[in-house]
Amino acid sequence: MQKNKFLSLLGITATSALVLAACGGSGNSGGDSASSTASDAGLDKEQVLNLIESGEIPTMDSVLNTDVVGGNVMNNVFEGLYRQGLDGKLVLGMAEAEPETSEDKLTYTFKIREDANWSNGDPVTANDFVYAWQRLADPDEAASYNYMIQDIVENATEIINGEMEPSELGVTAIDDKTLEIKLVRAVPYFKDLLTLPMYYPQNQDYVEELGDNFASNSDNLIYNGPFTLTEWDGTGLSWVYQKNEDYWDADTVKLDTINFDVVKETSTALNLYETGSIDRMRLTGEYVQTKQDDADLKSEPTSSVFYFKFNQERNGETTDLANENIRKGIAMAFDKEAYAKTVLQNGSLPADGLVPQGLAVDPATGEDFRDQNGDLLTFNVEEAQKYFAAGLKELGKDSLTLEILGDDGENAKKSLEFMQGQLTQNLPDLDIKLRNVPFKVRLEADTNQDYDIEMSGWGADYADPINFLELFASDNGNNKSSYANDDYDALIKSSLSEVDDLEKRWTGMLDAEKTLMDTAGIAPIYQRYNAVLEKPYVKDIAAHLVGAEYSYKWAYVDGKE
Repeated sequence: MQKNKFLSLLGITATSALVLAACGGSGNSGGDSASSTASDAGLDKEQVLNLIESGEIPTMDSVLNTDVVGGNVMNNVFEGLYRQGLDGKLVLGMAEAEPETSEDKLTYTFKIREDANWSNGDPVTANDFVYAWQRLADPDEAASYNYMIQDIVENATEIINGEMEPSELGVTAIDDKTLEIKLVRAVPYFKDLLTLPMYYPQNQDYVEELGDNFASNSDNLIYNGPFTLTEWDGTGLSWVYQKNEDYWDADTVKLDTINFDVVKETSTALNLYETGSIDRMRLTGEYVQTKQDDADLKSEPTSSVFYFKFNQERNGETTDLANENIRKGIAMAFDKEAYAKTVLQNGSLPADGLVPQGLAVDPATGEDFRDQNGDLLTFNVEEAQKYFAAGLKELGKDSLTLEILGDDGENAKKSLEFMQGQLTQNLPDLDIKLRNVPFKVRLEADTNQDYDIEMSGWGADYADPINFLELFASDNGNNKSSYANDDYDALIKSSLSEVDDLEKRWTGMLDAEKTLMDTAGIAPIYQRYNAVLEKPYVKDIAAHLVGAEYSYKWAYVDGKE
């Protein structure tokens, strides 16, 4: 496993450097630049996969998506101007060709494919993008991801702040198939953003006709991606992808059907895998060790970093976690390496910072961000106890009782139990309660800031450190912890706007992470690696390091029959 980990890290670094340098790769058509190794001749007649997901779909409204599960589904049933190809490079999606770009890189003009259609037969138009992006910026929608358009598309910030109307957003349908986008500033990773759900199109007539019923289930949606979604009732534990015959590149799609079930217990999933009921799964904990010699076992790197969020304001009142010393004490009081080795056991790396290993490199030196900033918030019981005692004295208390919020899967429960043991053992004056809830319920609690400490995580949308660091700016919609630091905000603002001097921008991001860790705005825990079992007949599932985790456009079944 150690050898695989090292090789995987090299793979991440090479991919990330390419994305940053090329700002989106070749941009060729999906069928040309990212073609599968499959040919129709000789393939199994039954092109069906049976897969599992870790949780329910919270929403299928692409404007309102915030989670990994929903993002995975949307990536396969919808399509933006670009999508990630089989090799991780950007390929054209709804865009017919690369855009015309103004000399100052502030205006992009895209042509939409003539053969791009929705699954109800309507053409995909430039207005579909205008409408969806206006919804994203509209403060009435309160989209958590609206910060992904803020300070990027012209007038988005003013619209989000209620100072301008959504119709004034800097995106225009010149005609049915011509889309003009005006930016506030040059954005090196702008094309990468266009692969993400919040930048997908939406059919205005369809959305407005359905009103509150839009996206309430799979029958109240239309699709423009490789697959359509069926048999999803809006809350259930199963759904199905069917090949979308109306998709512009349908000839590339080999799979006819993908059946999904939500399975939260590894033991249940493993039984399904071993009996042939599912074709792929992730292993966790001790189950990884039992499969070390299995030829189906693969190591899959990710950019996801998990951490504790400390809620500093609850029900309008300041909490004890607003005390920096309390946060530092907790952040340094649990053994991350022991957690990774004894609970996860899947090759995941202990994390002492927010930005993951292998995401991006210094534009001047080529050195990895994580290596440059080093270990910033480490496990140290003696220091943890000093900070916690100082915090209690400042609060005028002898002890604290806090609750940790997490998901309700088997591994999530084991994770919280481990952390409960570590924190109460190393901080005797701290009592920890646990609350394990379904994924959707955790997201609701996060949105409402109805928690003390939350075990949360973030996977990169694009290969740039700012995608992690901006999360905890005081005005970021994903903050949801009331962490606020003026120095941090200034560094983030500068890093978002400073694109002429890339080395200065890079230094600013290094300093921002140091500030976040110095103040224990969060407590980093680990960078995730996935241990995956995959049947040998499963071919060309694209596993992505940034954005959606998986694409099935190029996947196929060969050798099962």
